[in-house]
This record gives sequence, structure tokens and C-alpha cells, in this order.
Amino acid sequence: MHAHGRDTASGPFVVTLVVDLPIAKPDALETIAFVSDGAIENAGTAFPRVGLGRDVWAEVQIPKFADPPPLAVDVCSDVSWDVAATEAARLADALRRVGWSVRSPRSDEV
Repeated sequence: MHAHGRDTASGPFVVTLVVDLPIAKPDALETIAFVSDGAIENAGTAFPRVGLGRDVWAEVQIPKFADPPPLAVDVCSDVSWDVAATEAARLADALRRVGWSVRSPRSDEV
């Protein structure tokens, strides 16, 4: 779980996927929406996200101050960690099909 805040996931149950790809946050959100048949919610705000299903969404956390990748894709759920994990696995598979390299966070990235 992550605390709520500007640079952390907003859900109570979170599974983080790591993507080693130099991509802008809006482009990452567009790709996530495309592969998941979802829509970007709160576009143009500080807290956009992509709905993945009922009570499940993805948020993108980008590196700070021009740090290199990776970027984090937080899959959040209001229901349970199992729901977040299931949707995270589904999203990771879909992103891999479009050429993204997706992995779990290393211990120094948590």
C-alpha cells in the first residue's frame, strides 16, 4: 500500500508495474487506455488515470526532474489487493503485446 499524495498511488490496494521506457505521461496514459479498452479519466488535471474496470484504475508516476526511466504504472483498487494484482497482470500482458518492457519493481525502487 502507498500513502495518498501527489506522487503516490491514490488507491488503498496497489500493484506497481515498472516500465523502462522514455515516454511522456500523457502518451503512457493513452497507450494504457488503448490496450485496456479504457478511457482516461480526469484528463488535463494533476491526477489523470485510466479506468480498467469497476473499482480498478491505473495511474502513471513519472521520474522527477529529468531522471531517466523507469516510470511506474500503479494499478489501484478500492476492493482488494487480489483485484489489483489480477488487473495488473492483465495490463502487463497487454502492454507487452505492444512492445513495452514491463517488470515488477526492484527492492531499491519500492
